Parts: sequence; C-alpha cells; structure tokens
Amino acid sequence: MEWRRSHELVPYDHSLRAMEERAAAIAAGSAPELVWLLEHPPLVTAGTSAVEAELLAPARFPVHRAGRGGKFTYHGPGQRTAYAVLDLTRRRRDLRWYVQSLEEWLIRTLAAFGVKGERREGRIGIWVVMPGGRECKVGAIGVRVRRWVAYHGIALNVAPNLEHFSAIVPCGISEHGVTSLADLGIVATMAEVDRELRRAFPALLAATTEHR
Repeated sequence: MEWRRSHELVPYDHSLRAMEERAAAIAAGSAPELVWLLEHPPLVTAGTSAVEAELLAPARFPVHRAGRGGKFTYHGPGQRTAYAVLDLTRRRRDLRWYVQSLEEWLIRTLAAFGVKGERREGRIGIWVVMPGGRECKVGAIGVRVRRWVAYHGIALNVAPNLEHFSAIVPCGISEHGVTSLADLGIVATMAEVDRELRRAFPALLAATTEHR
C-alpha cells in the first residue's frame, strides 16, 4: 500500500489520469494500491447522475466529468480529498460494503475531533446535526470500479470556503446545508486530519484474502 500526500493543489485532470493509470496497473498486478491525500483548486465534478439544473453557476468554476457515481460535487482548498485506489478482490467484491466502509472511515475520522458524523437513508455522504437541528453535509463519497479495482474516494470539509458550495446543489440535495470542521468551531490542520485518516483506515479497509 502506498500513501501519498501532495502539498500543492493538484489539478483535477492530473489526478483523474493518475488514478485511472494506477487502477489499470493494480488490476494487472504491476503496482501497489494507493491512498492519495490532496487538495484541488476550486472546481466542480459531475458524476454519472448529475442533472444540469443543479449546476447553479456553470461559469463560476471549471466543471469536470468524473465518471464516478453521484451528482455534482465541489472541491477546493481547505477540503481534504482522499483518493483510494484499492483492489476489492483482496477485500470483498461488494460495492455496498465498500461504500459503507468509506462512510465509516469518515465517521471514525470525525469522531477523533469530537464530531458525530452520521449516515442518512437516501443521502450519500456523512452528515452532522447543527445547533438548532439543521442537518449539514460534512463529507462526500464518490466511487468508480473497473475490473474490481475501486478509485475516487472521500472528501472531508476541513476549512473550505463554504460559500463556494452555492455554485451547485451539493449531491442533488437542496434542503440541507454544508458544513466543515472550521464551521463547527474545530481548528484542525491538514496534517492532523491526515493522521486520523491513516489511523482509521487499516481496521476498515486493510487487505485480506478471506473473501477471494
């Protein structure tokens, strides 16, 4: 397993090409799995279920067709994106299990900062209940699988510009908001978030041979 951390903003097209190349190499048995921790410049990605009406400001940020599942997602500085390029044959050939594992990865990472992240039926991602009861999204999930190698991954809002999310209907859900660790009053560096992401990962997604 290779863990990679980029300190500069990574263009989305570059990251997508790199993930696709690594996924093909993993499927061929010629490269190790990868977890890549990075930030992107401000941009919007469109999943396979994206509806154009939910792109509210189409000229504001570059829009990239991602090929992953889901709808529109914003990425930008202050958001920790963790791309996981993993061989599900070494774990379970079960996409539902894998998405649930990514959700649990976010939930456990948030718990390390004293935040209760929760799943919601019918909504992708991880949610928190704000003071007053409003529910806001704090983490996003997107997955694509080829030859049982999964790529894309998760995005955790650490301290992004939340106003940027107004360019889209995040993940097609207009009745709820978006929050971040900073918005919740938690000061956390990317290095601290990365440490907790790496700590939470092995128990959930460590490779095994029992499900071959």
